[in-house]
Amino acid sequence: MIRPATPADIAVILRFIRELAAFEREPDAVEATEATLHEALFGAQPAAEAVIAEDATGPLGFAVFFHNFSTWAGRRGLYLEDLYVTPDARGKGVGGALLRHLAALAVARGCARFEWSVLDWNADAIAVYRRMGAVGMEEWTIQRVSGDALRRLAESGD
Repeated sequence: MIRPATPADIAVILRFIRELAAFEREPDAVEATEATLHEALFGAQPAAEAVIAEDATGPLGFAVFFHNFSTWAGRRGLYLEDLYVTPDARGKGVGGALLRHLAALAVARGCARFEWSVLDWNADAIAVYRRMGAVGMEEWTIQRVSGDALRRLAESGD
């Protein structure tokens, strides 16, 4: 079953985020806390939404997503920030169910597209995404400014 996350899920969401960071070889990169996640997901102006995949044994995975906007399409899109499935639940269709759930949500909300990023070394995930019809955006690369570089850029204005 996949359901919208509630404030009671914050601790498990943070645990999944930490497990995902370890899987992605960045175990010390997580700065989120229960408080910041609560504000981001359930505060006065939520920045994102989350869903939980679970069965009778408990939570099996999660997805965090938000809306972006396509100027070319003139409509919003759905961007998947993170998807994680516990090791014991992998290969059992949980990740695919989460992706199908979000795709259905994107269609229901009139989104022009559903997109996400994947690490280039994660061949298993990429293979699953290709089987589901996802297309790699080979000509595009993600650009990021964060931390001190972000502050310097912000301060370099006129």
